[in-house]
Amino acid sequence: MKYIQELQEGNAVRDIYYCKQKNAAVTKNGRDYWNVILQDKTGIMDAKVWDIGSPSIVDFETGDFVYVYGEVSSFNGALQITIKQSRPAKEGEYNTTEYFPVTSKNVDELWAKLMSFVDSVSNPHLKTLLTKIFVENTVIAERFKKSSAARSVHHAFIGGLLEHTVSVTENCEFMANHYPVLKRDLLITAALLHDVGKIKEFSLFPDNDYTDEGNLLGHIVMGAQLVDKVADEIPDFPRTLKAELEHCILAHHGKLEYGSPKVPALVEAIALNFADDLDAKMEMFTELSDKVHNTEWQGFNRLLDTNVRLTKGE
Repeated sequence: MKYIQELQEGNAVRDIYYCKQKNAAVTKNGRDYWNVILQDKTGIMDAKVWDIGSPSIVDFETGDFVYVYGEVSSFNGALQITIKQSRPAKEGEYNTTEYFPVTSKNVDELWAKLMSFVDSVSNPHLKTLLTKIFVENTVIAERFKKSSAARSVHHAFIGGLLEHTVSVTENCEFMANHYPVLKRDLLITAALLHDVGKIKEFSLFPDNDYTDEGNLLGHIVMGAQLVDKVADEIPDFPRTLKAELEHCILAHHGKLEYGSPKVPALVEAIALNFADDLDAKMEMFTELSDKVHNTEWQGFNRLLDTNVRLTKGE
């Protein structure tokens, strides 16, 4: 198949894609049409169906795998597909692994690394907390392996939450070894749990969209709530330690305008914020580099708040 990432203006499209979204719409002139978002493992692309009543357009729904024939054009600087023929694909015509993005890393190896961090925590209360969440609660563990870390910004793929969490924890391990002022057990525990609320914030693929709880509360609050609940189940869990851990989670986005209910007040919270932000930005550049094969200026990137240029050479 020809992946969405490979499509260019003027290309003819004759392939099967996953219909991520389909909505009926009406032009200013009163003409009915469909707004469609098509997806494969390399990305998504807008599409339009103008000839709804045509016999060549066989109806399909959100969540279907759809054979489409059409052409790629450019509208307002973005590529889109004009669908001229369509039909729901039949079983056996497609392989689902081609349509949903997944981590390039080995999930079992990532999980083993996460477990090694859990084992490395010496504080008995924090270790018990991590064990209850990641080892004893198999529902959390299985969902953690399958969840993405975002809807679109970074690590927005199956296994993305696990990959991101391990990377952030590795960053924190480096800082804990480099800066003696940091309490390692608190920082490592906070790193492992900082995004645990995302297992409830986002639905699993193929949707990978905000849940009602995600929209109403967000992963930061839900993560702190989970820690508070589990810590209360552990006898004699120190109140101050629980508050410090919850603070690190609540403050890990760094600023109120970035969604953090609290600004970092602990050195461990500051370190976690830097580790999280570093990994997110490195992944943004990695994903951009994978999609763009030139070193020219890429234009203003809203998320990075700068005009981005990729570096040359090795």
